[in-house]
Amino acid sequence: MDFVSNLSIGFAVAFSPINLVVVTLGVIVGTVIGALPGIGPVAGLSILIPLAFGMNPTSAMILMCGVYYGCMYGGTITSVLMNVPGESSTIMTCLDGYAMARKGRAGPALTIAAIGSFIAGTFSVVMLTLLAPPIAEAALSFGPPEYFALMLLGLSAISGLTGKSRAKGYAMGFIGLALAMVGLDPIGGAPRFTFGSLELMDGIGFLPVAVGMFGLGAVLGMIDQVLEIQVMKTSLRDMVITKKDIKDSAMPIVRGGIIGFVIGVLPGAGATIATFLAYAAEKQISRTPELFGTGMIEGVASPEAANNASTGGAMIPLLTLGIPGSGTTAVMLGVLTLFSLQPGPLLFSKNPEFVWGLIASMYIGNVMLLVLNIAFVPAFVAVLRVPYKVLAPLIAIFCVVGVYSVNYSMFDLWVMLGFGVVGYLTNKMGYPQAPLVLALVLGGQMEVSLRQSLKMSQADISTFFTRPISGAIMAAVIVIILWPVLNRLLFKPVLKGLKA
Repeated sequence: MDFVSNLSIGFAVAFSPINLVVVTLGVIVGTVIGALPGIGPVAGLSILIPLAFGMNPTSAMILMCGVYYGCMYGGTITSVLMNVPGESSTIMTCLDGYAMARKGRAGPALTIAAIGSFIAGTFSVVMLTLLAPPIAEAALSFGPPEYFALMLLGLSAISGLTGKSRAKGYAMGFIGLALAMVGLDPIGGAPRFTFGSLELMDGIGFLPVAVGMFGLGAVLGMIDQVLEIQVMKTSLRDMVITKKDIKDSAMPIVRGGIIGFVIGVLPGAGATIATFLAYAAEKQISRTPELFGTGMIEGVASPEAANNASTGGAMIPLLTLGIPGSGTTAVMLGVLTLFSLQPGPLLFSKNPEFVWGLIASMYIGNVMLLVLNIAFVPAFVAVLRVPYKVLAPLIAIFCVVGVYSVNYSMFDLWVMLGFGVVGYLTNKMGYPQAPLVLALVLGGQMEVSLRQSLKMSQADISTFFTRPISGAIMAAVIVIILWPVLNRLLFKPVLKGLKA
């Protein structure tokens, strides 16, 4: 009964005229952003934060979520038609999607990707609807040690599992924590690292940092590397699929959806890992694995299903525990903090209209995206022909106007400009940006939870390990941090012994 009543509340909110307009706008903008190589969902969400800030919280988050899973759909278009992944999670789609396009089957590849994305995306939202309430209810028993351990888990997972170098990820996480300490002490109220500046008394804002690193950073990247790419033509008539296509894709979609959802729930894993695992699993199961990469429709269906299923999975730890599972959900967590909404178990009891309206809008958004990505693919393809010399200045102007319009602060603009350069340089040098932003968002609450825990235990750090839940989480944190050492000393020798 709770399931039905919760969804009825949610759909009453989601079907309001303003929220229908917002979710439609979100999925369209998200698809366009996903289709433009080099931008991606994190940059897209960051650029749109100032626009969302002028809305009510529910409509703002519906817009953000629409952009999020719209980007997941949109990245498929460039992967299939141009062999250029719109973002990292569509890399695997390039392998067979572009091969199908070269054989004149770009339409079926895009159609199966849209259908698989719809089925898997809807499955993940159903699982979100079913699993979120009991997880939130269980989390009501959490105290400061559990919350600190959870936030440390999310930060260590994203820092250690994003990018090619774990050391670089952790370095960015530590920089983010240092930035989070600027401003007033959250407990004592004393100024820290403000250097006499009144602007720094409130700390370094999430908005100018995120827009600078991801928005302006992407613009500088466009200027530095101008892509000259050939877009294959496709039309609505070409989107028709055969019964064989449906038969070959059915089980890969199911398997990819399950893999994507499970991986999406795990902090730090993300859609990219989900698509790699789904593609690898499909190739392993196939009777003709040697044909993968030559235009197998299963090689499109499975990773695309995993890609979109991961979005609903990633929303579970974000909404129920306040722990983002990826860079994209870290930005969404920052948006929630801008509206003074604290994700976690109390969000479900104190703001049911917000939570269930957001979840219900994801059902609506998935239906809209299915229609858009089959009927309007030629229109999205036309957007790809906009030259970067036109696109880059427009994005830069939007970033500047958006950040300034929130607080009318020149200081915020300088912060945004500085972090735009930081974002560009870190991207060039292979430093992941998500750990810094996540640490900046979580830093304040992590400090409060840590200090509350130490006061409760009279400065005894064993409290994090003797309490069952926080102890289990801290054990997971230790495994993540020490994984390279454990892998080298324990698992590799065991595997070598088994092979011998």
